[in-house]
Amino acid sequence: MEDAFGHRISYLRVSITDRCNERCRYCMPEEEQAWFPKDEVLTYDEMLRVLRVGAGLGIRKVRVTGGEPLTRPGVADFCAQISAIPGIEEIGISTNGTLLSKLENGVTMAERLVKAGVRSANVSLDSLDRAAYQRSTSRDLLPKVMEGIDAAIAAGFRSIRLNCVLMKNQTEREFVPLMNYAWEKGLLLRFIELMPVSTQEVLSEDNFLATGTAKQLIEQHTGPLTPLPDFKTNGPATYYAVPGTEQKIGFIGAMTNLHFCETCNKLRLTSDGKLRPCLGSWLEFDLRNVLRSGCTDEELARFILGVVERKPKEHDFRDNYQPNRRMIAIGG
Repeated sequence: MEDAFGHRISYLRVSITDRCNERCRYCMPEEEQAWFPKDEVLTYDEMLRVLRVGAGLGIRKVRVTGGEPLTRPGVADFCAQISAIPGIEEIGISTNGTLLSKLENGVTMAERLVKAGVRSANVSLDSLDRAAYQRSTSRDLLPKVMEGIDAAIAAGFRSIRLNCVLMKNQTEREFVPLMNYAWEKGLLLRFIELMPVSTQEVLSEDNFLATGTAKQLIEQHTGPLTPLPDFKTNGPATYYAVPGTEQKIGFIGAMTNLHFCETCNKLRLTSDGKLRPCLGSWLEFDLRNVLRSGCTDEELARFILGVVERKPKEHDFRDNYQPNRRMIAIGG
């Protein structure tokens, strides 16, 4: 699949729930969240049908997201069914890590996911300080995250990436501890700029920390970082080598990198069945209604291709974007 601007679409991010056991301030509001009614959330069978048709159109990579995807029962079995779809070459999961060490019949969730064919995990980790972590997420769950990361390492994921959202007056204290921790554990660390997905207020002078500034602050500790233009991980991150080590760190700058969208290859399916061609655009198309109206696979394929044709050249975040959904309701 290719859109009007030459983006080759091969990657589908599938949100399986809008529920989460944390309350990160950049993702969802502190006030009570209105969850999707159960009958509005796609069933696993509906999602699998979309994936089968999508694979026939060129989808090769799937990332299971949420909310927190591991809060939905049956997620490992769902991933195993994705693995069985011809054409799907890679399955990843995005998680806050708090449930990766959860045991069922003596087997961790991380082990069940690897057995189901999941090969990569993106784990959100904004701080190694327990109090700061609790302030950021409104939950005292950092010890469970650390257990979860260890469980993921032990389970044998091929790739584990730590994602830290840059927040002014917080992340500056976290650079060195997070880098040391990632190096010690053999994990890839990325720093991500805040985006006005849930609220526009995150871009205030008090909150926003640009990737360029973050890089400069890190270099005060490490010396000049060396660009790694040929190192890629299926996303928009720009990677650098840390001097004197073999460590790599990444920066994802949706707001300040003017070339951010040039290599975009993804679509997003929300848990309530909206297909979105771009995270930073209001455009979304009601796939659930199509699925539940008795469509054929050919009609479903035409619908997906129609969404690809509407994919914008770039996101709208720099143009006074007004959020129409919380990030929790779109999918990470």
